[in-house]
Amino acid sequence: MTLGKVIRKYRKGKSMTQEEMAARLGVSAPAVNKWENENSYPDIMLLAPIARLLEISLDTLLSFQEDLTREEIQKMTVELDEMLKKEPYDQGFCWVKKKLEQYPNCGWLIISAAVILDAQCIVQKPPCAAEYEEYISSLYHRALECGDEEVRVRAADALVGFYRRKKDYVKAEKYLEYFSIQNPMRKIQQAIIYQETNRVHEAYKTYEELLFADYQRVNAQLQGMYALALQEKDRKKAHFLVDKQVEMAKCFDMGRYYEVSPGLELAVQEKDKKAVEEIGKEMLSCVDQMCSFRESPLYEHMEFKAPRREFLEGVKENLKKCLKEIAQEMEGNKKEPSGGGLAE
Repeated sequence: MTLGKVIRKYRKGKSMTQEEMAARLGVSAPAVNKWENENSYPDIMLLAPIARLLEISLDTLLSFQEDLTREEIQKMTVELDEMLKKEPYDQGFCWVKKKLEQYPNCGWLIISAAVILDAQCIVQKPPCAAEYEEYISSLYHRALECGDEEVRVRAADALVGFYRRKKDYVKAEKYLEYFSIQNPMRKIQQAIIYQETNRVHEAYKTYEELLFADYQRVNAQLQGMYALALQEKDRKKAHFLVDKQVEMAKCFDMGRYYEVSPGLELAVQEKDKKAVEEIGKEMLSCVDQMCSFRESPLYEHMEFKAPRREFLEGVKENLKKCLKEIAQEMEGNKKEPSGGGLAE
């Protein structure tokens, strides 16, 4: 809240007219009116008397401890965006610059205003665009110092794009350091820079690494949702999620083993002996191709270690043991199944 609005709010709260306030402070009523309409500001020597008269602290009067809410920031950014689309660029620029002077440490307002100013500057190409861009860049750099990590990441992302447009790739890559290693946006931006600087192999490799990591991440999320569906005894949804895991394994070219395996647990849960046998046998036959994704064109620029024979044999033996235990449990005894069972 601005100084003028604070004065108006607390003056009215005390049921005091502008004339009464002016008389008590020894100023004219038009002076109070100008303060409240933000056409002028009180003399610095009057701040303490105003605070005492309104029975508030100087911090409250000057809004030192107050920041904008997310709703207020959203309202301002919408207003700025509409203003820039309807009015000359300079008008919206001056309007938001004044707002930022009132709230110089509001990270969300700074980054939101900078992004909108930047986008409209690109679209409209106003006169003196270089000067506007310099100010926009300064806003991005201010946002980098914000205590809110999300604001910092948005600012870094914007600066990468800002310098990419200028083909200053050294600076663009510098701002990637503000992203955490785990943030996929860091790799996406790096891949784009590789692409724009004709480092084709590196670009492909980076995109492929992202794709491979995305499969693992999404598969884990689907597995978590599947576990929740079982917990809620929602078999229909469990089947739906298993089908999605199968589709995703196909889409990401992970190989037959990963297309078949999602259905095993659900078949066990439903005590479907025939389905368990079919899935189990196919999984056993596919163990040697567990890493067939290494041959996929989707990952041809990545380097994978070849699976050791001992590892694959270990997987196969563990799978046989697991399938044997499942078969015994489904038959209701601990005897080893006769020939033709799951583990053969």
